[in-house]
Amino acid sequence: MIILTMAVLLATAAVGQQAEFDRWFSGGTLRVDCLREGSAQGDTVWVERWIDRPGEWYGSRTQMIDPFDNGDYRVEMRDAATGRVLYSRGYSNLFREYKDTPEGRTTVRRFEEVLLLPMPRGKVLIALQKRDSAMRLHDQTVVPFDPAKTLLLPTRVVSVADTYEVHGDPSVKFDLAFVMQGFDDDTAYYNSVCRRMAEGFFKNEPFRSHREDFNLYFIRGDAGVDYNALGSDRYAMTFRLFQLHNELGNTPCDHIIIVLNNAKYGGGAIYNFYSVSSLHRMAELVLTHELGHGIGGLADEYVDEELSYADLHRTAYEPLEPNITNLVDFGRKWQSMLKKGTPVPTPDAKVPRTENGPLGVYEGAGYSTKGVYRPAMHCMMRDYAPFCPVCSERMEAVFGLYTK
Repeated sequence: MIILTMAVLLATAAVGQQAEFDRWFSGGTLRVDCLREGSAQGDTVWVERWIDRPGEWYGSRTQMIDPFDNGDYRVEMRDAATGRVLYSRGYSNLFREYKDTPEGRTTVRRFEEVLLLPMPRGKVLIALQKRDSAMRLHDQTVVPFDPAKTLLLPTRVVSVADTYEVHGDPSVKFDLAFVMQGFDDDTAYYNSVCRRMAEGFFKNEPFRSHREDFNLYFIRGDAGVDYNALGSDRYAMTFRLFQLHNELGNTPCDHIIIVLNNAKYGGGAIYNFYSVSSLHRMAELVLTHELGHGIGGLADEYVDEELSYADLHRTAYEPLEPNITNLVDFGRKWQSMLKKGTPVPTPDAKVPRTENGPLGVYEGAGYSTKGVYRPAMHCMMRDYAPFCPVCSERMEAVFGLYTK
C-alpha cells in the first residue's frame, strides 16, 4: 500500500508539473542570439536576433529553475506582469576568459552567445545577468519579448542529425549533440569515429552508470573550431556560435560535443555551452575532462602559474566551482563530506596517479600552487584519474536537472 501510494503521489506531481509548464510555455523553442562586446574595462550585451527554433522544447519540463549557483552569467525568463521567474540557467562564455588575457585587458572584442529557452505563451522579460566583483548576480540587460509581436526569424537548417543512441523522450533524457568537424564522405571512417566517441563517452564514471539517461545524436558540420584560442596552442574553441547552432538545426542538445578530425592534442569547454575534443590517442580522457567543465561547471585542479589567469581564484570570495576552495567559505563546499578529524589543509599523500586517495583539502588547484585547494590527490580535473567523490556528486546532480 505504501509503494502504491508513493507511485500515485509521484504520478500526480508529474501531472501537476506538466500542467504548470503548459500554463507558461507553448512547447516550442526560442533561440536568442546575443552579442557581448568589451574588455576587462567593462562590457555590454544585447540581443541581436530572435529565432523560432524548429521542433519541440527538448529540455526538462519540470526542472525549470537552475538550482546551481555556478557560471559567470545567468539568463532568467520572467513573466512580464508579475516578475515571476519562469526559467533560468547559469552559463559561462569565452569572453570571461578573454578579458583576463593580456589582449583582453585593454582591447575591445565582440563574442557571440546563443541561448535556447522554452517558448513562452505570453509577454516575458529576458534578463541577462552577470556577476559583480563580489560574485553576486545582477541584471546587466533586460529585454522584453512578446511571441505575438516580436519578429521571429526562421532557423536556417544546414545539417540533419543521425540518431545514434536514443533511450527515451528528450524532455526526460540528457541530450548530447556531437558535431563532427572536418569529415568528408568516407562513411565507414566517419561511422567508426562516431562509435569511438560514443563508447569513449560511456567509458568512464559517472557516465557509464547513467547510459540510459542519455540520448546521442551525430551531425557532420563545421562548428568553426580553431586551435590556439586566446593564444593557447592546444586550446580548441569556436568564436562562431551562431554558425554552430545553424548546424544543429532542430537537434535536441542539452549539451554540444564538438569532435575535430585530427590527431593533435587539445580541447576545451565552456560551461553550459559546448565541449571540444580532437581524435588524439587520449581523446576519450580529454573529452571526459572537458565535460567536467562543460556539463558540471568544474574547475581545473592542476597548477600552471604561467597562465595569465593563475590568480583567478586567489580572491576575497569563494570560487563558484564546487571542486576547489580558497577556504574563504569552505562550509559551502565539501566540508560535510570529510571524514571526522581530517586536517584542513590536508598534507599530501602518496597515492597512485590512477586513484583519488582519501578525501581532503589539498593545496594546489585552479592553476595556483598556493592558496587554492582541491578535494583529492588525483582526479579527472587534475590528471585524468577518475572523478573524485566531490566532482562525481556534482556531475550526477546536473544529470538530474535534465532527467527528472
